[in-house]
Amino acid sequence: MNKFWRAVKVYIKTSDMILLFISLACTIYGMLLIHSVTGGGSQLIIQIVATVLGIGMFVLFSVVDVDILADRSKVLYLISLLFICLLIPFGVAGDSGNKAWIRFGPIGIQPAEVVKFLFIIILARLMITLHDRRGSISKPLSVLAMVLVFGGLFGLIVVISADLGSALVYFFIFAVMLFVGGLSLWWFLAGFGALAAAGPFLWKYFLNDNQKARILAPYDPSVDPTGLGITWHANQSVSAISGGGLTGQGLGQGKMTQSGSMPGQHTDFIFSVAGEELGFIGCAVIILLLLALIVRCFWVASHCNYPLGMLVCSGIGAMFIAQTVENIGMCLKLTPVVGLTLPFFSYGGSSILTNFIAIGIVSGIKMRSRAQRMSRY
Repeated sequence: MNKFWRAVKVYIKTSDMILLFISLACTIYGMLLIHSVTGGGSQLIIQIVATVLGIGMFVLFSVVDVDILADRSKVLYLISLLFICLLIPFGVAGDSGNKAWIRFGPIGIQPAEVVKFLFIIILARLMITLHDRRGSISKPLSVLAMVLVFGGLFGLIVVISADLGSALVYFFIFAVMLFVGGLSLWWFLAGFGALAAAGPFLWKYFLNDNQKARILAPYDPSVDPTGLGITWHANQSVSAISGGGLTGQGLGQGKMTQSGSMPGQHTDFIFSVAGEELGFIGCAVIILLLLALIVRCFWVASHCNYPLGMLVCSGIGAMFIAQTVENIGMCLKLTPVVGLTLPFFSYGGSSILTNFIAIGIVSGIKMRSRAQRMSRY
């Protein structure tokens, strides 16, 4: 028994408790908002259960060496492709209309959400392998290999589920990891040039009409001149946030929130609930907590003493940046409404589990980096 408690003390001392505490603070804050919106019930229970399981996943993935997972990257990539392909026979539409969910009664799993951390590990291993074989990831064949791996998942997500929000998160993760990995800036310029050239073709043949409307709506009033169509969600969100003022109308007292007139208020638009009921101060706390989470991920990356860990931590930090900016942006009618959760705050079991797994991986990388540094002395 004494050995067990000694192991627990060592784990607490070496793992990233700061990252865990920040994540728990975000999750508990999110639960308060979910309780305010739903009055408790099944949603809050599922969120609590997911959080407890998430803490277990944090511990598990901080103990498991990420290199063990990375060494099986080909298998992980195949599993990722097959998991997303399950949406073809079993996928159902969520609140945003995307066929992005597999449901088992009240429980839903979003494959693109779960596969994010697998994609980060897969890409990191590929980048290390290509660098070791060719001396640089900027060689044309190396770039082609990375683009094909990314394109396989990105294309499946867009075509099968029409989940443009998740696909854009993958794109941002891909770009950040390539930048951190040392890809020549000339490739970024070439890539942006190729996207600009292919833009009209992709717009016409790759995106459906609903996706096009969602992209244009925040910037082109003619897409929804009455404001009651595709921009209605964003308009309601902005009204709720502006109605909260500096300190808000009080938790559980928001007029729009409590009347149920704001869509997706416990999922994609939970930031708007904070804005109406807790005001600018409540929103600022959310932003500061998520900023601290992101900074911590990149801090671990910057102090990591092996390339794979550095790339994985950077990819996870990029994942949180993309979701935070896009979610808050759509609540403020600055970015398209594409159905994307706010990390740790929004209701959703698969989202909570994925986020805790991600920070568990970061914690594990920190633990092993510290152990390697200590072993030198």
